[in-house]
Formats: sequence, structure tokens, C-alpha cells
Amino acid sequence: MNTGKVILVTGASSGIGEATARRLAADGHHVVAGARREDRLAELAAEVRADGGSIEVCRLDVTDRADFAEFAGRALREHGRVDVLVNNAGVMPLSRLDSLLVDEWDRMLEVNIRGLLHGIAAVLPIFQQRGRGHFVTIASTGAHEVVPTAAVYCGTKYAARAITEGLRLEVDPSIRVTTISPGVVESELASTITEPGAQEAMRTYRAHSIPPSAIADAIAFALGQPPEVDVNEMIVRPVRQR
Repeated sequence: MNTGKVILVTGASSGIGEATARRLAADGHHVVAGARREDRLAELAAEVRADGGSIEVCRLDVTDRADFAEFAGRALREHGRVDVLVNNAGVMPLSRLDSLLVDEWDRMLEVNIRGLLHGIAAVLPIFQQRGRGHFVTIASTGAHEVVPTAAVYCGTKYAARAITEGLRLEVDPSIRVTTISPGVVESELASTITEPGAQEAMRTYRAHSIPPSAIADAIAFALGQPPEVDVNEMIVRPVRQR
């Protein structure tokens, strides 16, 4: 195995997670990529390995605490350490509150908040025992503002940002903590929106976007800093996004 870091990436079957797995593997790290769509993960692994990268993939449901614990535990058993967790998995089925799409609200709460907490619970003891590590949370510009149709989504991202900041304040300084808030990024997230009004608003909103590789670059920058430097927060968005 290479001498790079052992990095766990969730939501790695598409979008930011996939781009991050590719970038970090290209940088010489060993990536453990998790997501629910195993066929996508298999394709990702084949392409990364063909390019000379080091990667393994594992089906992961971040809403299942035991599943996340096994995901992290397996990496620890097989590699003797875990250096980084990129908590990226997220969903965004936007809708107005008066549409009462409660099942979609619940799904956002489960993935965007509970999934984040499951990752922290699984990996924090590993970092504490080793005396170092790096958490990276993928939040959103929705963690800094609220727009119509995004009340619940923004609420989950405000929570993700708050939880991650609380983690930073509580852990030993040897454990680094970074929150990255992407703006409009080319991804499949908008395809999960079922409410027609929200779909139309999102088409206009996403007229200008940046590739997921831009967020992967930001993650690589944060991870590449010397041990005494902790990049706490970054907002990365298209220049045209206001």
C-alpha cells in the first residue's frame, strides 16, 4: 500500500464524493469509498485503479449506525489506521413547507444530520486513540442562508455546520476539523426534487454551476496543510452565485 493517508469518503458513488475519491487517490492516498450504489462504486474503483490509484469500495448506508461503525472498523482492521473522514453523503429533495412532503423531510434529517453523527461516532474514538485525525464535513451555502423551498434542507445544513463546529471546539487540537460549504455544484442532487415549483426554481438557480472537482480540490487543500494548520471553514461557489 502507498504511504499516503487512509481516507474514508461517504456518498462516493457520484458528485462531490466521487470527485473527491478520484482526486485523493490521484494524490497518493488510499481511499475507502462508501455509498449505497454498489454498481457505481465498482465502476469508480476500476477507473481509479486503472489510473494507478489505491481504492477500495464498500456499500454504506450512513443512516445505519452499525453499518457506519463496520465501515470504519473494517478500514482500521485492514490498514491499522484511519487518517481522515470526509462526511459527504447528503440528499436535497427541496419543497415548500406547505407541500407537507414529510417523508422527504425525514430523509434529509436521516442522511444529512444523523448520517453525519454516525460518522463522528464511528471515527472519533479511532482518532482519539491515535492522537490525530481529520474530519471534513461537506455542508452547503445553505448552512449560511435560507431560501424558499429549502427550509428543511438548510436546517439540516445549519445543523451540520453547528455540529462540526462543536466538534472542533471539543476535540483535542491534534484532531483537525474542517467544514466546506459548496455553492451550486454539478450533481445529481437536484434530480431528487419531486415538487414541480421547486424543480423549476432549481433549474434557474443552477444556471451557473461549478464541477464537483472544485470541491475535491478544496478538500485536498485542507488535507494538505501542515499538522499545525487547521483550515476550519471554506465556502466554494461559482463567481456568478450571489
